[in-house]
Amino acid sequence: MNKTIKIYIALLVVILLAILVIDYNRPKPIDWRPTYNVNDKIPFGLYVFDHESKKILKNDSIFKITKTPYEFLDSQFVPDTILGKYKITGTVMSIGKNIPIDAESWKEIFYFVSHGNTAFISATNFPQIFSDSLNVETDAYFDYVNKTYNGVFNPNLGTQKYQLEEDLNTSFFTSIDTMNTQVLGFLESDTTHVNFIRTKFRSGQFILHLQPAAFTNFHLLKNNHYQYAEKVVSYIPEGNLYWFLKSNPEEAISNSPLRYVLSQPSLKWAWYFSLIGIIIFMFFNAKRKQRVVPIISPLTNSTVDFTKTIGNLYYQEGDHDNIIEKKIIYFLEKIRNQYLIDTQKLDDDFVQKLHQKSGKSESDIQAVISLITQFRKKNHGSVESDLIKINNAIEKIIL
Repeated sequence: MNKTIKIYIALLVVILLAILVIDYNRPKPIDWRPTYNVNDKIPFGLYVFDHESKKILKNDSIFKITKTPYEFLDSQFVPDTILGKYKITGTVMSIGKNIPIDAESWKEIFYFVSHGNTAFISATNFPQIFSDSLNVETDAYFDYVNKTYNGVFNPNLGTQKYQLEEDLNTSFFTSIDTMNTQVLGFLESDTTHVNFIRTKFRSGQFILHLQPAAFTNFHLLKNNHYQYAEKVVSYIPEGNLYWFLKSNPEEAISNSPLRYVLSQPSLKWAWYFSLIGIIIFMFFNAKRKQRVVPIISPLTNSTVDFTKTIGNLYYQEGDHDNIIEKKIIYFLEKIRNQYLIDTQKLDDDFVQKLHQKSGKSESDIQAVISLITQFRKKNHGSVESDLIKINNAIEKIIL
């Protein structure tokens, strides 16, 4: 491990420790999300209601159902009679701000109630099936000026009104089936509106409540608000109670091994920064490491320099015959290799072949052949002008 990697690791550890210390000493902000989750201890969770349910709910047995209503109730249905029957009886319950129960589950709940059972639903609104089957309508545009109170109409439960301001729902029933419905509670400001009813449905009944915030941790622990929740659930008949928890959208518990880490802000950010640090470390160390490649100069062509040196030596010595002879040898060798022409006889036939293959002027070729022939006949005593003349003639052909 080189020095650079050690520096990166040390910086990463220091940053993570600093983040953990700062986050640990920082006051944890309050989570005001209305989750209505039985595992949440935040203000609008149902942790307190869940742990106090045996005291608040006067039912024989309370069963927490994590399946959807359709999955659970359909598995309890026995189609062994004309109309069929359920193996269980009692009350189904769901509490949440917006209950995302699917259409098939709502149908199954209505069918369960029609067999002489009860459904307790506390939510801020209800789907269309309630309007179609129970003739109830709600409105969420109640404008209040003064303080708003919730209460029940049963004098046996007292006339106390409760001021629930936090996460207050101002929905109310605008239309009910008066022949089959009993008004149980109200929402009061400048005017009084119904927000808690009990309505018959065939052999069973629905208990509908529009103020689910009453069951949250915040209100069960604030002043005497728990009394209002107790009064509301006191209308639930005795017997078995089936509490559907999966109706809450955030109720599903993750099976991820990082569930606890990601649920804690400090650990979550430490985990994220660790991943970011590892990615940065891998990025900077992914480059191929090697020593600097030295620049190697290409080898010089010493043949050219050698030729120039020998040529200058002959020229200084005045050995023009030797230089001319080598020029002729080079010229004829070039002709043989480039044009594949026999150079044994430098006659007219040779001139014609070289003219046709090279495209050079026939007179220039004839001039070179004449100079070569004259030189070979003379073969000594050449002067500088002879060298220049034959060199210029050769260059017209091979350049």
